[in-house]
Amino acid sequence: MMYQIIKRRELNPTVTLIEVDAPFVARKAEPGQFIILRVDAEGERIPLTIADYNRSKGTVTVIFQIVGATTEKLNHIPEGGYIADFVGPLGNPSELEGLKKVAVVGGGVGCAIAYPIAKKLHELGAEVHLIVGFRNKDLIILEDEYKAASSKLYFMTDDGSYGEKGLVTVPLTRLLEEGETFDEVIAIGPPIMMKAVCDLTKGYGVKTIVSMNPIMIDGTGMCGGCRLSVGGETKFACVDGPDFDGHLVDFDEAMMRSRIYKPFERHAYEEACNLFKKEVQ
Repeated sequence: MMYQIIKRRELNPTVTLIEVDAPFVARKAEPGQFIILRVDAEGERIPLTIADYNRSKGTVTVIFQIVGATTEKLNHIPEGGYIADFVGPLGNPSELEGLKKVAVVGGGVGCAIAYPIAKKLHELGAEVHLIVGFRNKDLIILEDEYKAASSKLYFMTDDGSYGEKGLVTVPLTRLLEEGETFDEVIAIGPPIMMKAVCDLTKGYGVKTIVSMNPIMIDGTGMCGGCRLSVGGETKFACVDGPDFDGHLVDFDEAMMRSRIYKPFERHAYEEACNLFKKEVQ
């Protein structure tokens, strides 16, 4: 069975949205869960968090950043084209019921994953403070969607080209210092960003949930590639997560493990780019 890309939209020069015809996945999908796809029969399996879903249309939306060989190949498939595998939903849905006031914090491409969380909380009637951070104005994605899914929206850019200049912890620090209280803070983005948020909220005693997306292969807990240390115990992001108590995650270990794969990812990415260049020539 092949899965058709029925919609494709470039959100910025390195981030692309695709809507995939996958009715069985759409039927069960919830915010916080992910899928594993293969571009073709010879391709690697990569996890992508579900950014949105439409049960009536039978479609699932994922947003990916072009960082490796597989995402480079995926970005070359046109609207109307097909991918080989699209398995899910995997992982546990985010636990959002009963929350009345939440700060959702997204960094970089993690902002795409913060969106469905904020959207579901907003639909449940919660007051949502949505903080999103990008390197600059040109990389901002989903602005209209953020506005519709939040009670208060804070844009941060590293260079100050849009919104406020600084890290996502700047407005969160200000809110906490001013006495704002949240049932939870939910942080999604690079590990270093999530660690900074957790270091901040720990001092205020605010429960903080993070979404961990390490290297995955099978998505069933069998390979062990996505293992993490949480509260001194070994957990697997694919079956125990991807959401965890951020104050218990060993971020230093997670970041160290992710760096091990960087040379291999870079080599595969360069090979894929060279292949596409030859095809164009």
